[in-house]
Amino acid sequence: MKSTAFAPAIGLALLLSGCATLAPERTDVAPSIPSQWPLAEASRSPLPEDGSLPGWRDYFTDPRLQQVIEQALDSNRDLRVAVLNVERARGQYRVQRADRVPGLNVQGQMERLGGDRPVTAQYSAGVGVADFELDLFGRVRNLSEAALQQYFSVAANRRSAQLGLVAETATAWMTLGADRELLRIAEATVDSHEQSLRLAQARFERGGSSALELAQTRTLVETARTDAARLRGQVERDRNALAVLTGSPLDDSLLPRVVTDAALVSLAPPPAGLPSDILLQRPDIMAAEHTLLAANANIGAARAAFFPSIRLTGSVGSASTELSGLFDGGTRAWSFLPTITLPIFQGGRLRAGLAVAEADRDIALAQYEKAIQVGFRETSDALVSSSSLDAQLASQQALLEAATQAERLSQARYDAGLDSFVTLLDARRTAYAAQQSRLQTVLSQQANRIMVYKVLGGGWRERG
Repeated sequence: MKSTAFAPAIGLALLLSGCATLAPERTDVAPSIPSQWPLAEASRSPLPEDGSLPGWRDYFTDPRLQQVIEQALDSNRDLRVAVLNVERARGQYRVQRADRVPGLNVQGQMERLGGDRPVTAQYSAGVGVADFELDLFGRVRNLSEAALQQYFSVAANRRSAQLGLVAETATAWMTLGADRELLRIAEATVDSHEQSLRLAQARFERGGSSALELAQTRTLVETARTDAARLRGQVERDRNALAVLTGSPLDDSLLPRVVTDAALVSLAPPPAGLPSDILLQRPDIMAAEHTLLAANANIGAARAAFFPSIRLTGSVGSASTELSGLFDGGTRAWSFLPTITLPIFQGGRLRAGLAVAEADRDIALAQYEKAIQVGFRETSDALVSSSSLDAQLASQQALLEAATQAERLSQARYDAGLDSFVTLLDARRTAYAAQQSRLQTVLSQQANRIMVYKVLGGGWRERG
């Protein structure tokens, strides 16, 4: 052989490498979910033709909330860890992919031999390939494919973390707004009832009312004060929770002012005819799918381990007995050392490895099917709750209007001496509770719309 035969040999090795794969061709998935959502016919609104949701900048239209979400995406530590995990998985894939091509090394060696005979020396230098596996049965290729799918899975988990962070930040921001509004209502109620208490005290001192009426008025004041004190603490806890999500405390200008703004979330629930396979856009389901594909590729690598493996080692360079003449004419040298390994007795290691790979595939399959089922349940719950909360809010609004009117009329009748103070007391309590209940329903409705956005996989097409 001539030294020029080394390069064609390497080329032939690359050509043969990766020509076959023993991974299963397909894995049947049976999540057992309906093809349509259990939606009410009244829950209809337009979506893009491809069924995708808009990006969060189009979904959350409040400028302050947009800035809060941007700060969270830039500074949240959990999301930072998810991004770094993607970088780590990308590096692992590149390491595994590098095994599919020969690695060239510059080698230098000195060998001295002695003993009963005179000492001799041999110097060599060259470029060579060390221990490159000829991937005839796809073992290295399948390991590389498994690493690639794991990288895709980690990247999908990062998108899932980002989607969860956007939804959690928006919900926390609105919760802070709702609690601040509840605090405002409680403080306004305290002021109103304190005025009533002063009037009741004056009437009692003149003999115009009983001690019972004075005590009952005082219960209204203390109840509202208790709510206000509780809500002050809750507002601070809300701010602390939001600061953790955004990575740092928020400027007061970014805090919510009006939680009942109808334009806060621009997208209504999807139409009743939306197919359930839109769930495949969810990042967590995509991550489970890539994990399944990685496990499938690992089966191919485990199967290939049963077959012979061929490893190539070779070099081209110069060799001489004198270091000074290493690169002189007539010192060219080459070596080519193929090694074939045929597994004969491994103590059950290979079969056990294949059994583990197949078990991992079955586990990944079950987890993928469960991810689809959980996604369907979460989406169904959110969509069903949407129409229910719309009806609740309409009823709560009517209740608040009726309770407010009843309080006003009861106050007028009490001032005219037509109703007892007990009637007025009940009207005040009902109106106060109606205000709180309506605001809680508004928060639940908006939070549910965010949940719909999250469970459907969100949108990633942002405006430029």
